[in-house]
Amino acid sequence: MFDPSREQARRFLIEAWRKYRERSVMTELELLAAEHIAHHPEYHAILEAGEDSLDREWLPELGETNPFLHLSLHLTISEQLSIDQPPGIKAAYERLLQRTQDPHAAQHLIMDCLAEVVWQAQRNRSQPDGLAYLECLNRKSR
Repeated sequence: MFDPSREQARRFLIEAWRKYRERSVMTELELLAAEHIAHHPEYHAILEAGEDSLDREWLPELGETNPFLHLSLHLTISEQLSIDQPPGIKAAYERLLQRTQDPHAAQHLIMDCLAEVVWQAQRNRSQPDGLAYLECLNRKSR
C-alpha cells in the first residue's frame, strides 16, 4: 500500500474492519489495522458505514477527530517502532510504555508528537523534521 490515495487508505481500513468482524483471512497489515480499530469503539460505526464514510470530512476546528487519519497514524507509529525509524523511537516508546503501562496510551503520546511534526511540515512545505519528532518524544518520555 505504497502512497495510497485518501480513498484507498479509507477503503483499506473499512475492509480490514469488515474482515476482522467476519473472521475472514487477513494480511498482517489488515490484522494490525483491525487491532488498532478494536481499541477505538467510537470509530466502529463509521467504518461499518463503509461507502458512506469515504467522502466525509472531519473538521479539527470544530473539535472533530478524523478516524481515518487517527488510525493511519497508529499504523505509521507501529511501522516506525518495528524498524526503529527514526532511530531512538523504540527506546522512547519503551520509556512511555513504562510510564503508561498501556501500549495504546503510549502510542497516543507518540501520536501527539507525530501529528505536530507532520502539521509543521505541511505548514512549512518541507519534509517532517525527524530531530524535532525525537525531541518531542524524549520530552514526553521523561
